[in-house]
Amino acid sequence: MMKEKFGNSYLFGGNAPFVEELYEAWLENAASVPESWNQYFADLARQPGAVARDVAHAPVIAAFEALGKNGGFRPTAAAAGGDVQKSMAVEQLINAYRFNGHQRADLDPLKRDLRPQIADLDPKTYGLTDADMSRSFDTGDFKVGSGQTAPLNQIIDALKQTYCHHVGVEYMYMTSYEEKKWLQARIEPNRGQAAYSAEEKKRFLERLTAAETLERYLHTRYVGQKRFSLEGGEALILSMDELIRVSGNMGAKEIVIGMAHRGRLNVLVNTLGKPPSVLFAEFEGKKKVDLGSGDVKYHMGYSSDVGTPGGPVHLTLAFNPSHLEIVNPVVEGSVFARQFRIGENGKNEIIPVLIHGDAAVIGQGCNQEMLNFAQTRGYGTGGTIHIVVNNQIGFTTSDPRDYRSGFYCTDIFKMSDSPIFHVNGDDAEAVAMVTRLAVEYRQTFKKDVVIDIFCFRKLGHNEQDEPMVTQPLMYKKVAAHPGSRKVYADQLIAAGVVAPDAPDGIIKSFREHLDRGELLSNPVISDYKRKNAQDWRPFSSKQYIETANTKVPAKELKRLGLKLAELPEGFVPHSRVKKIIDDRRAMAEGKLPVDWGMGENLAYATLLAEGYGIRISGEDVGRGTFFHRHATIHDQNRESWDAGSYQPLAHLQADQGSFQCYESVLSEESVLAFEYGYATAEPNQLVVWEAQFGDFVNGAQVVVDQFIASGETKWGRGCGLVMLLPHGYEGQGPEHSSARPERFIQLCAEMNMEVCVPSNASQIYHVLRRQMVRKQRKPLVIMSPKSLLRNKDASCSMDELSKGEFQRVIGEVDDLNPAKVTRVILCSGKVYFDLLNARREQKADHIAIVRIEQLYPFPEESFKNELAKFPKATEIVWCQEEPRNQGFWYWFASRQHLARSMGPKQHLLLVSRPAAASPAVGYLAKHNEQHKTLIESALGKIEY
Repeated sequence: MMKEKFGNSYLFGGNAPFVEELYEAWLENAASVPESWNQYFADLARQPGAVARDVAHAPVIAAFEALGKNGGFRPTAAAAGGDVQKSMAVEQLINAYRFNGHQRADLDPLKRDLRPQIADLDPKTYGLTDADMSRSFDTGDFKVGSGQTAPLNQIIDALKQTYCHHVGVEYMYMTSYEEKKWLQARIEPNRGQAAYSAEEKKRFLERLTAAETLERYLHTRYVGQKRFSLEGGEALILSMDELIRVSGNMGAKEIVIGMAHRGRLNVLVNTLGKPPSVLFAEFEGKKKVDLGSGDVKYHMGYSSDVGTPGGPVHLTLAFNPSHLEIVNPVVEGSVFARQFRIGENGKNEIIPVLIHGDAAVIGQGCNQEMLNFAQTRGYGTGGTIHIVVNNQIGFTTSDPRDYRSGFYCTDIFKMSDSPIFHVNGDDAEAVAMVTRLAVEYRQTFKKDVVIDIFCFRKLGHNEQDEPMVTQPLMYKKVAAHPGSRKVYADQLIAAGVVAPDAPDGIIKSFREHLDRGELLSNPVISDYKRKNAQDWRPFSSKQYIETANTKVPAKELKRLGLKLAELPEGFVPHSRVKKIIDDRRAMAEGKLPVDWGMGENLAYATLLAEGYGIRISGEDVGRGTFFHRHATIHDQNRESWDAGSYQPLAHLQADQGSFQCYESVLSEESVLAFEYGYATAEPNQLVVWEAQFGDFVNGAQVVVDQFIASGETKWGRGCGLVMLLPHGYEGQGPEHSSARPERFIQLCAEMNMEVCVPSNASQIYHVLRRQMVRKQRKPLVIMSPKSLLRNKDASCSMDELSKGEFQRVIGEVDDLNPAKVTRVILCSGKVYFDLLNARREQKADHIAIVRIEQLYPFPEESFKNELAKFPKATEIVWCQEEPRNQGFWYWFASRQHLARSMGPKQHLLLVSRPAAASPAVGYLAKHNEQHKTLIESALGKIEY
């Protein structure tokens, strides 16, 4: 791959002939090339080893070619230098249009600005004059007419038609020569235009009419209600129709769509076939929804099966929050899961489609993160088709000086080496053409591709907004625009394709059907049964399932433990890793206690052996940030970067579940969103995302808030995602100590997710197994340890794995006299072991220590039973490492979970670090001082 990229840099690969031609022209006349190239070649000539005066190759090559054609050596006249220079200039001009013709394309339906003059597209820049216009030149691989040559004026006309009409194409920055030639072969011969039959043109008109009529119908029937109208961008519906039809013809069986609210209702009705009557009921508040909170109508998802010329296609529109772009990586994760389920042909059969707004697509950083992993092994979906509804305004911002730094809102896609088709939304046939091209490109090269539909926003940001307040100039143009449907209808009438009264007749028919709550043309197939559909019904229990049988026979645990310690013959792990593997073998044989890493791996191994899939994702997850997991082991004698790794969990037995372990790109937000999407599409795999440090999950807070915590109550979406968030105060500073448990616990309500702090190897084993064995799929947030990973006190026996269960509350472990216990300390996580060791050292047998391992849903019954063991205890102390204003304390206090189980003579007390703006101190000495004070306070006298 690296060789290919080097071979296709802008100086080499497909651009090499162009660069060489520039160099030849420069040798002849330095002023004939652009200034930047003049400077570059001049600098090159000054490099060490450069000859005093290089010689142009073209005349020499031409002389030898003439010599061969004429049968041998004979005296010939030297090639005219001026002709060579002019020919080179024409080739430069052709390439300039391929590179920059889009900047002169007629894209804006409002025609607000004169198209800029581009020096690169001016023949004079290359020394071509008016006198050259009638002269014929070789056109190379840009064909004009049937011959190899054409007059310059015809060449320029052909270039303008191809690259400067209603379609502007950006693709020459792409590294693949093959892809560039593929695009040229489809753009240049037809001059960037396509020929359509009368029936196809009528279908385009019908789609535009459907889009416009629905918007205007809703505008008059539900005056002032928010719907985020698509008016001005109706070409989106035409594009979606063509995309689905072409995709079906090219083997697609499923399309998953992600989009924000602009035009969503139109897509729901006119693309997915949602009955208008159902939409009207939502507007009128009559639709009954069996959800905790539900969501607004323009956030709701939908799915249907529609017919295409190539067969049925299943459409899914993902649910989305108000964040304009964060649904995109969620869609990618959902698509990846579906493709993985199908297997080898998954990327061809399932296509992700993302619909963006112009301001949001480049404004929201999650897109950059998503594009960064678009071609990676564990996250690539074989290319996404992106459609930008470019209404040339962001809420109230349309001044180019404020809008963005780049030329186009689609500039971000250049990072993924994607071709970009800019198209005038008033040209229905151009929109259809680029849509077909985009689908064909995606299916051929399995890469992202972009359709940028230049259009406008007829109304304000929403239907209650007045855009004229901030955009008077723009909205005078908008008010004068007849609409893309009218523009196209008039074209078809003028061409005799439809009768003069036909367009109004279509509108009338649409409105009559809308009055009845029906679609004029319903694309939905009602009785289609698709393959590979996922059945979520077994996981739809409305009652919270607290526990499950997670036991596995000791004999099976030993077998799987020994498989975890097997490596291929000749495989040489790192010496430190070899020690861990040897220890795991001893653990499997019962010779050593089971540590955290072994307990976690055995949870995965037993689930895999039972047929469940496992997917682990995040930064450093193969090894584990803290060197404990080693799910991926590396051969120290490897000879290639892409060979020499081994995953024991993938080689347990012949009929096991699938195992995926992918180290992600250095991102939290989009990667976590991806895994959420994956988990919502696949209930039969344990999907685990691990943060490098739990602190870093705050970079993905929008995913936690708007999907993980609330997806079930808003949209009824089940999700079994597991988040492992390393957490614990060990003197590593403010950003390496806290996973911010207070934020997660604050989001807990309506049994929406589980928050656990397992404290030993048995607990992590059972809680991970419980996540799959139960017929329930809810997010599981685990505050996982760091130093405890190798703490012997946090290990367990094989018996605890084979006979135990996940304990939501773990009581006192020492044999204390309950009658003498006057204080019960409640805690979670690492601080427990510090308290236990200090109490034993001080022989403070009047203090019992109880671990709360599951914070939500709060195990009230288990907690009450544990507290009842110490009837003489008058002090109930919650002890936490976090500052007073962080951690779980305020949640406990506000929900009264602890207080409800206490007697009238018992006092609820707190021991913690002082309230602080930062999660932790930055100085080790101060950390140690705080920690010492914390332990002493918990075991000493407390004032109250």
